[in-house]
This record gives sequence, structure tokens and C-alpha cells, in this order.
Amino acid sequence: MTGPRTPDALTPGALRPRPRLPSPVWEAVDERFGRRGVRLLLKRDDLIHPELVGNKWRKLAPNLRAAAGRTVLTFGGAYSNHLRATAAAGRLLGLPTVGVVRGQELADRPLNPSLAQCAADGMRFHFVDRSTYRRKSEPKTLAALLRACAAEDAYVIPEGGSNSLAVLGCRALGEELRDHGGVDVAAVACGTGGTFAGLAAGLGPGRRTLGIPVLKGGFLDAEIRTLQDEAFGGPRGDWSLDDRFHFGGYARTPPELEAFAADFEQRHDLPVERLYVAKLLYGLVALAEENAFPRGTTIAAVITGSPHPRPADPF
Repeated sequence: MTGPRTPDALTPGALRPRPRLPSPVWEAVDERFGRRGVRLLLKRDDLIHPELVGNKWRKLAPNLRAAAGRTVLTFGGAYSNHLRATAAAGRLLGLPTVGVVRGQELADRPLNPSLAQCAADGMRFHFVDRSTYRRKSEPKTLAALLRACAAEDAYVIPEGGSNSLAVLGCRALGEELRDHGGVDVAAVACGTGGTFAGLAAGLGPGRRTLGIPVLKGGFLDAEIRTLQDEAFGGPRGDWSLDDRFHFGGYARTPPELEAFAADFEQRHDLPVERLYVAKLLYGLVALAEENAFPRGTTIAAVITGSPHPRPADPF
């Protein structure tokens, strides 16, 4: 691995290939929306970068700049999208990375394909039991983890990458849609809430942000408010969540959702990621059929990721 780069090098332009920003907006002509006088746009954040797809670069870029060349330590499960993105960013930008992985039992097993890719990108692992993992944000536990990883001076990014810097990075997503013109509603699937919090802030007045949580539990509203408080000092944007489309919880993809995603792929020649994007699109179709959007509404659905061959943790 190359040595750490200077903070000035940790910009989108330092990546090869260079991130595609702003990400493109495509129109999806779909009679399920059209017959209700609603226009559907697809904000193709999945095309930003071949290795840092979707919202990952938007959330990681400001944190990598803040790391200022230090080792980056973060957290995730055995199939974590966030761990993969952090490891890839570390390789591309010459930053050492450490992943604290949930599940001590995994330490003695062969690496699964997701973790193997992280390792190939240079990430070091520290496996912890699930009890310790739940306490990872407590100062004493975090300090002990940093010592155990020999990374006391590391820059720490939280599980899922959602912190105030990530929210500030995702504000650009809302600004891009605001500047695109004509968007009334921006919609995105939500995991930890960072992308949504930034999107809502950047979209500006007169537009609404709709979130489709992919985890059940009803906890996300408070998380988003906390993230916006930390990033902006208070609430930003006109936003709401609809908790009806998680299909039983994270990584639950019943036959109904699979059939919907396959049909959407065929209709629009768009690979549909099942754990986030499929639930977002399903929810938007259901809401359109409920006449939840007034005639003349233009919706921009944010496509945050591409299909992955194995189920991946949100964090």
C-alpha cells in the first residue's frame, strides 16, 4: 500500500476514475405514475463511481478529508457495504483502514467474499463479540478497541458512515436535485439516516423529501433529527418517513418484492438493488396508486446502489 496522502489530495479528483458528479438524472416513463399525472425521475447515484457507488462516496469524502492521512477505523458486519466502501477508498487514496467486525466467531473462519475483498483492498480486521460491538460508541469501550487495534490515533467513522460530516456531504445530493429544476419530491431508501438528513437539507424550500426505511423499529425519525442538529444546529427541510415498506426488516426480500424488482428491471432496463432500492421503488408505486401525489408532481427517486451478489449488511 502507498503511504498516506496529504489532506489536499483527498478530494473526488484524487480518485481514478474520477467520480461522476453531479450524478445523472434519467426519466422513467411508467404508466403506473403517468396515468395519475405523476412524473418519475431516477437520480443515478449508483453511477458515481464503479467501486464507491451510490451514497458511499458522498458520505466518505468529507470524513476522509478530516482523517488528514491518519488510519481510518470503522465498524460493520460480515457483509457490510460500508466496510467494503471504506476499504476501497483506503486503497484508492492510499489510506490505511481498520474494520471492527461484529462477531468474534468469525475470527477463526475463512473470510467470506465481502471481507476477502476488504482484505484485498488492505483493510485490517479486529473481530469482537456482539456484546462489545453493541457498546462500541461508549468512550471506554471505544478506547479499548482502539488500543486492541493498535490504532489509538485513528480517525473513527461510525457504523454506516452516518455522522455530521457525512450529512454535510450528502447535502450536495439535495442541491443537485434542487438545481436540476422541476423536482417536487425527492425520495430515498433509508438505513442509518445520514443520506436522508443531508438530502432534505440540500433540497431547499418548496420541495419535500420522502424516506422509505428498510429497517423496522420506528427509530429513524429521532436519528435523523439528531444528525441534522449535529450538522446544521437544527432541523432542515420538509421531510417525512413512510415505514410501511420494509417487508419485515433488513434483508427481507419476499417473493412479492423480488417479482416487483424483476418487473421494474424489465420495464426500465435498470438493475435494481434488492435491499434498499427495490423497497424504495415499491413504496413509490404503492403511494402513487394511493393517489398520495397530486397530479403534476415530479418525483426524483435516488438510486443509491447497484445489485450485489450476496446479501450485505446496511452498516
